[in-house]
Amino acid sequence: MRFSSEHDTDGPDINLIPLIDILLVMLIFLAATTTFTPQVALKVALPKANTTEKAPTELILAINQSGQYALGGELLAGGLLEEIAAALKVANPKPEDATLVIYADAMTPHQYVVTAMQAAKRAGIGHVNFATQAHD
Repeated sequence: MRFSSEHDTDGPDINLIPLIDILLVMLIFLAATTTFTPQVALKVALPKANTTEKAPTELILAINQSGQYALGGELLAGGLLEEIAAALKVANPKPEDATLVIYADAMTPHQYVVTAMQAAKRAGIGHVNFATQAHD
């Protein structure tokens, strides 16, 4: 009695293509999320520094839509250019190190903001930033 030799003696087939696909995706993911730290070839002991340098002073000037100014939470009596410049000089005796941050209402006329910028220039403040809100 002779049995047929048609049945498979190799065993079940394993498809390797999905396994290779998954490994490649994992490799790309790991390569994209890895943070590389620079390797230093020499061990160096950095010297200690004693600096008296301070961080720049930040002055906050708020302007509402009716033209009222507040410097550091204190309402300024008038909205005149000279008065604002004098208040900025008093608030910071070293204007070259200062940054003025202007918080202007969205409905504030531009002339009030320009007046604040001119006052900062007269007070010797070279850095002016504007506070904004991020869009949601």
